[in-house]
Amino acid sequence: MQKIQRLFLIFMLSMATSVFADEPTKRLIENGGSGKFPAIMLTEESLPTHTIFRPQQLDAVSSKKGSSKESLPLIVWGNGACFDSPFEHVNFLNEIASHGFMVIAIGTLPKETGEQNKERSTSEKLTAAIDWAVAQTTNADSIYFKKINTKKIAVAGMSCGGLQALEVAGDPRISTLIVANSGIFIEPMRGNAMPMMPQLDKTHLQKIHTPTLYLLGGPSDIAYKNGMDDVAKINHVPVFVANLDVGHGGTYAQPHGGEYAKVATAWLNWQLKDDRKSGKLFTGKKPQLATKPGWVVDKKNMD
Repeated sequence: MQKIQRLFLIFMLSMATSVFADEPTKRLIENGGSGKFPAIMLTEESLPTHTIFRPQQLDAVSSKKGSSKESLPLIVWGNGACFDSPFEHVNFLNEIASHGFMVIAIGTLPKETGEQNKERSTSEKLTAAIDWAVAQTTNADSIYFKKINTKKIAVAGMSCGGLQALEVAGDPRISTLIVANSGIFIEPMRGNAMPMMPQLDKTHLQKIHTPTLYLLGGPSDIAYKNGMDDVAKINHVPVFVANLDVGHGGTYAQPHGGEYAKVATAWLNWQLKDDRKSGKLFTGKKPQLATKPGWVVDKKNMD
């Protein structure tokens, strides 16, 4: 009897191992995106709690290995509804990565089919992603050794994930902030509606110490009033607000992340790569983004 039980246990363990081995650890999204550096979505064994979007060929990004100017700036991302998987944002995040960025999103690798991981996450996973990147780029045994520029870091997020980004905005390692379809609640009690949603009040805005982009969905966006109120209250750092009347869902799921990906990538190119051409979208008496169909913009302390 004991022998039978032992054989059964061995069989079950082998089955579990087989299933685990069959779980995908990477996937190509939209043929790698439209940027110069075709990207891949993957999970790393040393960071199974997050999903990475990065250029497929790390060496292709730079001709001079180890140069901080040519290593990948880092973006860490919080998901809508604080979900513990970026399944709603794969096109958007993959597109950004294809322009030469290392993107680390909170949560497990999205499934290609079936029910997605809708457990909630916490803001600490954003700082954990930064900690991991710092450790990897200084580890001579890592494939990311000297490949991630941890002097150029953006923290970003959508909706509840935008609140997560705001919650960690005081981290001195951060170079810029993107708050998408989000803002601190004007009426704090409404912020209690979702489990694990960061409980912030407007005084938290004073912790922001970097140029900040608010990317909103116009008056039909349920976060519009909160986000616009944030912008009105931020007077100590440069802030740009860009509204496209697409509602709370943004354009994340559109091919290559739609208009949101274009604007976010331009902001990141400007803030993290010192690309002045991209910066013209947000600066000047009439920022170039204001001339693009559908966009309504405002800015403070930008010039």
